[in-house]
Amino acid sequence: MSVEQAVPDDGRIRCPWPLQSKLYRDYHDDEWGKTLHGDDAMFERMCLEAFQSGLSWIVILRKRPAFRTAFAGFAIDAVAEFGEADVARLLADPGIVRNRSKIEAAITNARVARELDTGLDELIWSFAPPPRPRPRTAADVPATTPESVALAKELKRRGFRFVGPTTAYALMQATGMVDDHLADCWVEREVSDTDPAVTFRTQVSVHSGDREE
Repeated sequence: MSVEQAVPDDGRIRCPWPLQSKLYRDYHDDEWGKTLHGDDAMFERMCLEAFQSGLSWIVILRKRPAFRTAFAGFAIDAVAEFGEADVARLLADPGIVRNRSKIEAAITNARVARELDTGLDELIWSFAPPPRPRPRTAADVPATTPESVALAKELKRRGFRFVGPTTAYALMQATGMVDDHLADCWVEREVSDTDPAVTFRTQVSVHSGDREE
């Protein structure tokens, strides 16, 4: 197994969390916090954030190519058709996180997403908060927000699993719904022609027992 080497300092000021490897740094610079749209793309991020629960994100990044192969490119329609044979296949795949609950949740979530009256992208983005100033320090970055709590409740109400408020907020960060790059980070803030309206809902989930992470 190859060992990732420390990344030489290029003089740019960054958020403190991605400095341990080039893979992490490239994700921070090129993906994290950038606006993401598309039902399958959003489904991939939802699944990977759920698989990350209890692990470091760098573990998921290293395994992302294998995840994409194992989960048919995270195409919602394809994953929704997975059955017990696929669960067994995934549990035997050393390239991914082999957690039965998370694997079964990904398949369940694909089936729920396939039946949505609106697309998954539209549903999740309807909870986007208005723009706010970037946090000054890492301590100023929240773990959850009222919007992520509301998003998690709505996703659970519809039958999604492994989407507690913390996972929901990580999804919002990853897909550009919020910008949590620190104020002095070199990555430029994206500018939108129109500010998103706050349209988050407050229904109470009718499901119980799902992990609130």
